[in-house]
Amino acid sequence: MTEQYVLGLQEIDETQVAVVGGKGAQLGGLSRIDGISVPGGFCVTTDAFRRVMEGVPSTDELLDRLSRSDPDDREAIRMLSARIREVIEGAVVPDDLAEAITGALVELGEDAACAVRSSATAEDLPTASFAGQQDTYLNVVGTEAILRHVSRCWASLFTERAVIYRQRNGIDHRTVRMAVVVQRMVLPDASGILFTADPVTGNRKVATVDAGFGLGEALVSGLVNPDVYKVRDDEIVARTIAAKQRAVHALPAGGTREVTVDSQRQEQAALTDAQVVRLVRLGRRIEAHFGRPQDIEWCLADDGFQIVQSRPITTLFPVPESGDQENHVYVSVGHGQMMTDPMKPLGHSMWRLTAMVPMHEAGGRLFVDVTRRLAAPTSRAGLLDVLGKGDPLIRDALETVLDRDGFVPTIPDAGPGGPPGGGPPAPLETDPAVVTRLIERSETSVAALERDIGTKTGPALFDFLMEAFEEHKRVLSDPLSIQAIMAGMEATWWLNDKLLDWLGEKNAADTLTLSAPGNITSEMGLALLDVADVIRPHPELVTFLQGVEDDGFLDELAKLPGGTEARDAIEAYLDRYGMRCVGEIDITRPRWRERPTTLVPVILDNVRNFDPGAAERRFEQGRRRAQEKERDVLSRLRALPGGDLKADEAKRMIDRVRTFIGYREYPKYGIISRYFIYKRALLAEAERLVRAGVLPEVEDVFHLTFQEFHDAVRSNRVDDRLVRQRKEAFRSYHALTPPRVLTSEGDALTGAYRRDDVPAGALVGLPVSAGTVEGRARVVLDMADADLEAGDILVTAFTDPSWSPLFVGIAGLVTEVGGLMTHGAVIAREYGLPAVVGAEQATRLIRDGQRIRVHGTDGYVEILP
Repeated sequence: MTEQYVLGLQEIDETQVAVVGGKGAQLGGLSRIDGISVPGGFCVTTDAFRRVMEGVPSTDELLDRLSRSDPDDREAIRMLSARIREVIEGAVVPDDLAEAITGALVELGEDAACAVRSSATAEDLPTASFAGQQDTYLNVVGTEAILRHVSRCWASLFTERAVIYRQRNGIDHRTVRMAVVVQRMVLPDASGILFTADPVTGNRKVATVDAGFGLGEALVSGLVNPDVYKVRDDEIVARTIAAKQRAVHALPAGGTREVTVDSQRQEQAALTDAQVVRLVRLGRRIEAHFGRPQDIEWCLADDGFQIVQSRPITTLFPVPESGDQENHVYVSVGHGQMMTDPMKPLGHSMWRLTAMVPMHEAGGRLFVDVTRRLAAPTSRAGLLDVLGKGDPLIRDALETVLDRDGFVPTIPDAGPGGPPGGGPPAPLETDPAVVTRLIERSETSVAALERDIGTKTGPALFDFLMEAFEEHKRVLSDPLSIQAIMAGMEATWWLNDKLLDWLGEKNAADTLTLSAPGNITSEMGLALLDVADVIRPHPELVTFLQGVEDDGFLDELAKLPGGTEARDAIEAYLDRYGMRCVGEIDITRPRWRERPTTLVPVILDNVRNFDPGAAERRFEQGRRRAQEKERDVLSRLRALPGGDLKADEAKRMIDRVRTFIGYREYPKYGIISRYFIYKRALLAEAERLVRAGVLPEVEDVFHLTFQEFHDAVRSNRVDDRLVRQRKEAFRSYHALTPPRVLTSEGDALTGAYRRDDVPAGALVGLPVSAGTVEGRARVVLDMADADLEAGDILVTAFTDPSWSPLFVGIAGLVTEVGGLMTHGAVIAREYGLPAVVGAEQATRLIRDGQRIRVHGTDGYVEILP
């Protein structure tokens, strides 16, 4: 194929990123939009860059060294990147390439002042903007100067900041190519940036315009504060006019300079209101063309707007598709499930198929549309009450939306009449046999699933699974199960409310629930202490485990003294709990049974930090503390006026909470047990597709939805391009922080506590497990990286049940996400750990190793000097 070294902007569209880079492709697309004016110019293509690089083979060794360098070794990166730039800038531009560039310049006008701008193939993309990573040169005059600056743009692919950015985003340096955009220079009266969505709130209906005098460099470099306008529906809804004392102007002979703005103009608006509205209309046209909100650089010259760049705003959280133009309010599922990481398509599609309410996907996360429940006064009150008890920040975020006039229209409550079925369910007796019966039902259902799925393959497996999902939902919605869960939670709330009112004691139920019987998740943590007891007497086993990297280590373990018993203990643990893992609601996540090395660091911590028999002692100590607390509370209540009645009521609720609160964790265990059975059957189908040459890798099916996987099995075909796009999208979703509440306009709300009863500088959160503890903070983002000592306080983003084995060895807990009845809170109370959850940005604001004080009763964390 003939190499093309130069293409005019009119010959380019946004699909040609590989040829002209991200910026060039966007400019080509812009130049094709009716009514949008783009300064004339051309692109020096990636073919030209490749030709020049082939002429400097010495870069190969330098790139090898750069790829092997540690992203945190700034000095090594600085030296290598500087050397690569020096080699590229010094390379001779072949004659035919120079002639192609010179010929294009003649068409612009040989003496025309130009902007020479880098355009990398990994730049201005929908999933990563790479803004500012490469170089731009303004007002370059003359053929020789322009050729020199083209070489400098090529070299800027290896600026230190660009190299580090690529390494941290997992992008291979060799896969990125550089094109260069050369455009006629605009000498503007004003310039700036237009965001077609509010970059702070995320609202897609509010555009933001930043404007200043002269060239946009003054704004980009922070030389001046811009005028700022917010525009909604062709109306300016907010404006700030700044004092613009400096500006950047082009020089006649080339280059730019900073000048002082005339004192009489400094506080004048850079744009008229009419110009602002006209600019936003242009922005909406550009946004419609590219199909997503844009970050647009513009210039105003002779009352005409020139668009010099447009890139997607990659920091906005995506909005779920509703299929209509109505207002919608969405609540995050991940904040309730303690898993705010993105899920792969197979994961979120299967969770939706097995969930009890409709869910919507955006940014790899799931959301529930609560608009209708917010619209009716009675259901609104109930929703806010339930969500507020779980996570006050969600309630606050919803109330913020409700305060906006008319966003959620009020509709009448449902008419009179009792609930379906003729009335409320019969009261549930405080009887442990109820829990026993529920667990037996669940185990029977899981055993039937495992038995029946074994004979199903191909399309028949997927038909079987659709029926299994209905059984899954039937078990999940069992009225008796829901009653048992609510009985434990309501008894906890009753005790906390009444004992605060009667005795002035906060969160008394935290102690009363210590070592509650039948909690599958707290038992899971204690059971790993028993595994450590088997390993501890054998130093050779400990040494072996310290070096384990391969998930097949269990067979090797059995060859050492005491190894057979150790292997059997771990196998028994995996038989009981091996379906669990971090982020377990995503079926694509590797389970402990699939990756048992995940448990090794926790086992070793238990060997080091505990004495034999610790599990039984811990449970018994908690049980005794709960009994002592019960006697203390009842005694103090009887001393009050009407105390016998109060004590009798409290005793009934204490018995009730201890009967049912442990069951709170069991339904999730049943769900995840079923998920692992589904997963093993689906992986067997994926392996068949790989053997048939339909898929290159088994885990590629994780990037298909359940229905797409079903279609692939039926047709023996998979769209490779779709899988690649999904992988890239999933990678980009990690950079997004999911909001607790999201509106259809794009507002991303996290909520606020609005408290004034905490010390200055403290991190505010939700008190979920009483007590105060001071210790070393261990900021752990991956359970496999945990290295905990006795007395440490675990600080992490979120904890689902899989984190519980870590809880036995810590003194306190701080998480960014959580509520009163989420798993981490329940287990923290069972183990007696002071805990604060919902502490926004705790993993960023607390440094690993800092001393902190956790106030689990009052809900805040102090960072100590």
